[in-house]
Amino acid sequence: MSNSEKPEFDRYADKYTELHQASIVASGEEPSFFSAYKAKYMAARVLPNPSGQPLSILDFGCGIGNSIPHLRQAFPEAELFGADPSGESIKLAQETLSREASFQVVPESGLPYASDSFDAVLVACVFHHIPPDVRLYWMGELRRVMKPGAQIFVFEHNVLNPLTVKAVNECPFDEDAILLPRAELLKLARDTGFGDIRVRYVVFFPHALAALRPLESFMGWLPLGAQYVLQASS
Repeated sequence: MSNSEKPEFDRYADKYTELHQASIVASGEEPSFFSAYKAKYMAARVLPNPSGQPLSILDFGCGIGNSIPHLRQAFPEAELFGADPSGESIKLAQETLSREASFQVVPESGLPYASDSFDAVLVACVFHHIPPDVRLYWMGELRRVMKPGAQIFVFEHNVLNPLTVKAVNECPFDEDAILLPRAELLKLARDTGFGDIRVRYVVFFPHALAALRPLESFMGWLPLGAQYVLQASS
């Protein structure tokens, strides 16, 4: 991440949810639907801490903290942490969600956490905002702060879905976005030493076809979902 990115999200912090809503109008859903979807997806796959201690979960690129309430609902006992390079976004998150999570601004030098800190990491549509030449570095940073055997969940927009690409192209805070094909994200995970790597396509049906959503559990191989998710172990 670079200093040039920080003012961009600082500028949109106070109207992020409104802009996000406008960009996804075709889905028929509120932004909260997608945050809840990701938290539930994680909760179905993250195992309890073998030590019996509460899980420690990092939301990398947390923005103003929209995923935090959903992570709290999915992981009631967990210690939650949010990190983002946008100081204005972190300020807003702290003002409204300081009882739910601890927040930190991410400097250019790396994640402000010790190695082996987290049991699980959420990266929700963040990597397309990271310049390609430093994506490997930040993937390595994420692995560094994860405990051995911890799980990471990286959600990204599907470049093969024309409606998704249209939404990104029309969204003001995505003006710097460079979308990642599935193959690129897989390579980043492999090159930084992650194991047990799995990728699934997700979010196939808009609100009008919500009755069909139970079928999605059988459709992860089909490259038509609005997004895809990489799950891997450190």
